[in-house]
Amino acid sequence: MKNRLPFARSAVPLLRAPAACCALSALAAALPSAQAQTLVAQNLRAPSLQEVVVTATRAPQPLSDLVADMSIVDRETIENSGATGVADVLARLPGVEIARNGGPGNATSVFLRGAESRFTAVYIDGVRVDSQSTGGASWEQIPLAQIERIEVLRGPAAAVYGSDAIGGVIQLFTRKGEGPPAPYVSVGVGNRGTRKLEAGVSGATGVDNAFDYALSLAHERSDGWDIRAGVPHNPDRDGYRSTSGHARLGLKIDARHRLDATLLGNQLNSGYDDYMSSAPTPSTPLVDDRNKERLRTAGLTWTADWTDAYTMRLSATDTFSRYETSPSPYLTETRLRNYLWQNDYRLGVHRFSAALERREDELTNPALDAWSTAIRGSRAQNALALGYGLHAGAHTLQLHWRHDDDSEFGIKNTASAAYGYAFAPHWRATASWGSAFRAPTLYQRFSEYGNPALQPETSYNAELGLRYDQGHSSASLVVYRNRVSNLINFVGAGTCASAYGCYANTAHARYQGVTLAGSQRWGGVQLHGSIDWQDPRNLDTDKRLARRAQRYATLGADTRLADWTLGGEVQAAGQRFDDAANKTRLGGYTLFNLHASTPVARDTQLLARVDNLGDKRYQLANTYVPPGRMLYVGLKWAPQ
Repeated sequence: MKNRLPFARSAVPLLRAPAACCALSALAAALPSAQAQTLVAQNLRAPSLQEVVVTATRAPQPLSDLVADMSIVDRETIENSGATGVADVLARLPGVEIARNGGPGNATSVFLRGAESRFTAVYIDGVRVDSQSTGGASWEQIPLAQIERIEVLRGPAAAVYGSDAIGGVIQLFTRKGEGPPAPYVSVGVGNRGTRKLEAGVSGATGVDNAFDYALSLAHERSDGWDIRAGVPHNPDRDGYRSTSGHARLGLKIDARHRLDATLLGNQLNSGYDDYMSSAPTPSTPLVDDRNKERLRTAGLTWTADWTDAYTMRLSATDTFSRYETSPSPYLTETRLRNYLWQNDYRLGVHRFSAALERREDELTNPALDAWSTAIRGSRAQNALALGYGLHAGAHTLQLHWRHDDDSEFGIKNTASAAYGYAFAPHWRATASWGSAFRAPTLYQRFSEYGNPALQPETSYNAELGLRYDQGHSSASLVVYRNRVSNLINFVGAGTCASAYGCYANTAHARYQGVTLAGSQRWGGVQLHGSIDWQDPRNLDTDKRLARRAQRYATLGADTRLADWTLGGEVQAAGQRFDDAANKTRLGGYTLFNLHASTPVARDTQLLARVDNLGDKRYQLANTYVPPGRMLYVGLKWAPQ
């Protein structure tokens, strides 16, 4: 059985968090939390209150108007992280955990506030990324080399984005051109045969820089390591290779009208070890199991500022995701199309929004052998979304309502309300409530393990937040409780054609917890960190959800010494369970990471990184082995 089959991944178990979290149910952090997490993510650069984000309301707005629990990661932080994948960068943020079946090219899950990986809506330059097979984004397909900025919104956002945003939204942005031509070349090497090469150019030209562009290519490969242990398997090195590219073009037609086009693609080939029924012997024919994946996203957007108060945005996007294994045959392809007409009107301290959206999903799984069943299905959702925002003095208010009409399930209405009050200088309290839903994937309904009677998973979330921010000091506390009904699990046979088991709406889940984050500058050292206490739990079995710790934390410090930028961080997580019955325990772990960078020549920067300095042996998934100590050294040439 392949390491990625959707029904196998759905049979995941559960965890629990401290009882103290239960007593603190409800509410969410607003602007301050966003400011805090921005500072955490951006090392020594303090954020400006005028910095613009788009994820919270799907329209540009300054941080000073934001009511959301949000993190921002810039390119400098990504490069200093030395991370291989997007998920590795996210794992350093508050409220985010990951699980992975081995190395960077293998199946990866991202848990936002403990919620299932499929409960996070993911976008690249505004283009939706999802799989109608496994559910949720295939994180290993997204090339980190092409990502310039990340915005992470924690908490349900279905009233803005529709289906899937039960746990939150993650927006990934590629580089955008501005100013004179800015070429760059980056090369790097690491242990385990890791090699990276990136090159690109961005800029703007024409009258008043009317035409802007950003183009880039990247190739990355690693010899890898044997990613499995404790089960019969091929003891080979499971390496990967990834080739990606992106283009982002913009045309300012006049002072009020603009066209933007984006295109991103990635091809990934990675090794994995399929399960063998017996231990390898000299006569056993060992095979090199490979994942072959492709991702392509494309988008076209017209933005029109009809007046100083009224802005319209019209966009059409397309996503294609392909996953294949060999020599064991499996192939699945997902295509998503989205059409959005967004309208925003500002009247003094008031903001009004109205949007019409259509989403079309397609799934194709051909029958590649006598044991597989061909699947071809599609569905569509039409939606109307309305929003209202107020930012007046000490008061901030956000209200949203959305009406989705699904071609299979009919009407789903969702709503959210968030309020922030600056009750004292440098202090703000916030509260929010929101409902959300996730429609079953086409695979969950129409595969041999599927159940056409499945209903959408639904949730209700409440949050409270408290935030302090003054100069280089900040702290935030967020308490949340998210309850999910109709949770889809993989259960025993009976409701589908398969004798191995079927999907069913059999469970209720609760994700609740507390996130504490802060940042403080002492002298020339910037400290930042966060700690999460959580209780993700299946309420029907009273078991913890799989691969999620009760407690996890990060702590980092950054400073400058002469021409050097130096930093270190600690990542820690408690024990987890790998199965729904909470029988298979995964031990806790603590990882130490270091990074340093310095100019070595004109326009040339040296970056060195050591991850897992202590060579800690740990597991994110049972029988799968993460890398040990990882070393990386790179050079980047970027004329100023």
